[in-house]
Amino acid sequence: MVLKQLRLSRGLTQDQLAHMSGLSVRTIQRIESGANASLESQKCIAAALEISIDALFDAEIKIDRYSDNWKNLPVLLKICFAFNYLQIRPSRATATRVEIQCHMFGLTFCLLGLYSEAALVGGLILLFTAYLYTALKWQGDKYDIWFETEDDSVP
Repeated sequence: MVLKQLRLSRGLTQDQLAHMSGLSVRTIQRIESGANASLESQKCIAAALEISIDALFDAEIKIDRYSDNWKNLPVLLKICFAFNYLQIRPSRATATRVEIQCHMFGLTFCLLGLYSEAALVGGLILLFTAYLYTALKWQGDKYDIWFETEDDSVP
């Protein structure tokens, strides 16, 4: 996992890192997914990233790549995330929870719309909001701006 963080913090794709290190893309993928790397592969990757072999697989390394991605995000999207999530550091788990709740209440209100026209309108608005959150989650994934740890999960 540290290799992926190092690669992303430098703005490199797996293809670019493979080309720089002289390894195959598949080897980079295996190492990023947690497979053991040979000493020769470790040397090649460390040389390509200009770090020591120890730093390459040091579990304590902390890279705040999210803040760089957040800083580079277009202003309009920053505003959308800040207002829609009511937080400056958006979390994907929060967005997913809001999306699910909007879908559940939207469907419930649409069913209540059989008895009340106002409930139907409210249900449609909630469903539309849920789909907006789906689009915002897609944008968050696209720009990789989520501020969350590995422990964050959706209930």
